[in-house]
Amino acid sequence: MESPFKPDVLKGKVALITGGGSGIGFEISTQFGKHGASIAIMGRRKQVIDSAVSTLQALGIPAFGIEGDVRKQEDARRVVESTYKHFGRIDILVNAAAGNFLVSAEDLSPNGFRTVIDIDSVGTFTMCHEVLKYLKKGGPGRSSSSGGTILNISATLHYTASWYQIHVSAAKAAVDATTRSLALEWGADYDIRVNGIAPGPISDTPGISKLAPEEIDNKSGDYMPLYKLGEKWDIAMSALYLVSDAVYLPLGVRALVSSESA
Repeated sequence: MESPFKPDVLKGKVALITGGGSGIGFEISTQFGKHGASIAIMGRRKQVIDSAVSTLQALGIPAFGIEGDVRKQEDARRVVESTYKHFGRIDILVNAAAGNFLVSAEDLSPNGFRTVIDIDSVGTFTMCHEVLKYLKKGGPGRSSSSGGTILNISATLHYTASWYQIHVSAAKAAVDATTRSLALEWGADYDIRVNGIAPGPISDTPGISKLAPEEIDNKSGDYMPLYKLGEKWDIAMSALYLVSDAVYLPLGVRALVSSESA
């Protein structure tokens, strides 16, 4: 598919992407890099990070990988500082790291609930908190005229109710609330744009292969106006739009559903 954006729309920008080594996160990494950005990928699995970085570099994209767990503040700080030292600036943070598994509420342990909250919700805030000084206007490596951009990847599960996803629904609801609050505070105070994308079911992702039971998936056509799943490329294009200079969205979040309900 051909991108609707100019190849250099992110020229000179540096993007730090959590969970950027696989799935939707890797597609965002790839498309940002193809459109001019330098890419830093954060993830817990070294093999996945190394493979992703090698793939990006083979495409001529400046790429850098750092192991880290978004649940740990010391890891978040180390990754952010390493990205700045490597590239000399940070312009974009994408929070795409997430945890998920299917389980009924009755069988879900409080520890399992807490784990997903820690990765998705606390991890998102922790990364935002650690990167703030690099994104605010006048911050390290940045001119005083403008701030950077934060993009949080959410979901649509919590907009109604979803089977066996109470932990993820709670986590993503918190991500949405965090996004709105940061958009208000940091947009006004530091000229940082904070927005979110809420994908529905996306093909060729763990969310489809592992998390969609056949008995539920067979009913999915009932709520698909276009009768097809979204693709990772759709989400990456939405992300590209929101972090580019083509958009100005003050004091708010736009939750874009790039899937069957788009």
